[in-house]
Amino acid sequence: MSASRSDASSPLRPATLAVTAGRPAKEPDAPFNAPITMASTYVATGDLEYGRYGNPTWSAFEEALGALEGGRALGYASGMAAVTAVLDLVGLGSGVVAPQHAYTGSVMALGDLESRGRLHSTLVDITDTDAVIARMSEDEDCALLWVESPTNPALEVADLPRLIEAAHELSIRVVVDNTFATPLRQNPLESGADIVLHSATKFLAGHSDVQMGALVVRDEAVHKALKDRRDLTGNTPGPFETWLTLRGMRTLHVRLDRAEETAKDLADRLEQHRAVTEVRYPGFGAIVSVVVEGGGPAADLLVRDTRLWAHATSLGGVESTLERRRRWKAEAATIPEGLVRLSVGIEDATDLWTDLERALDRIAPR
Repeated sequence: MSASRSDASSPLRPATLAVTAGRPAKEPDAPFNAPITMASTYVATGDLEYGRYGNPTWSAFEEALGALEGGRALGYASGMAAVTAVLDLVGLGSGVVAPQHAYTGSVMALGDLESRGRLHSTLVDITDTDAVIARMSEDEDCALLWVESPTNPALEVADLPRLIEAAHELSIRVVVDNTFATPLRQNPLESGADIVLHSATKFLAGHSDVQMGALVVRDEAVHKALKDRRDLTGNTPGPFETWLTLRGMRTLHVRLDRAEETAKDLADRLEQHRAVTEVRYPGFGAIVSVVVEGGGPAADLLVRDTRLWAHATSLGGVESTLERRRRWKAEAATIPEGLVRLSVGIEDATDLWTDLERALDRIAPR
């Protein structure tokens, strides 16, 4: 078994853990990679019993992600399956405080549960730390603080340590969606968060060919509650998808380093372009958001006019993609109509800029 990042006897760095964690034991003729176990049924009286309760391929993935995040991981069929698993922990009638700018699926899930009387939610500016703490304090039924940092697609960064400390003083559980930052840039569990969430579809898998989600926790009781609920609901990933995600994680550090370097370069260049009125980049990661002159129509022209950048709604793959987020009706009204989210891939930086600059020049000709 691979050591976790919190194991003082083996303080492996994240890049090493990404490559080594979740591997089979190094024994003669053992495979380097955990095999794909295609099984719905196991011989009785063991630890697995049935395919909904466990799979060796899941175990390898969960060990690797748990090592990177510093906790115990559980795999899910999608990022939204992980989202709904967390919300299932919220008691009837309890409150949730969440960012006003967040993944639309998460916000829609909150809205759906609220419309059915399961819970009530308040959307806040997650960067206004005092206001977030005040809102948690005002709601005596608040049970969960939902945090994205950076937020999607506004790329706002929250004060995680202070928010987590304040929430815990109020006996409020904290979940942090770490999809954008990845465990290579941010470790919310080390700041005291109770649950870390990933859409593993994105940077972890990294090749635009998998749908998968994950949760990571340190508390054994929370892990058991989530595991028991997953067993019951069947929100489990397929073994092949899990294997692909684990294989993608082996190169996460290389992909992220390359994409981040390009993202920083593009953010600097975009700041200078006359068609761009605002650049949002938190200084790390591979997502850049820009607001273009001319609002929604100009942004629509931009996403249609690039040749190398693909117009797509997902992100975190080796391919560079871009999207005007307000084309979705569920996107927050406080997101500018002309905001375009860029997911920077690992292509040549000069080629990416040349393609983007040509399209921007058509929006704002000299």
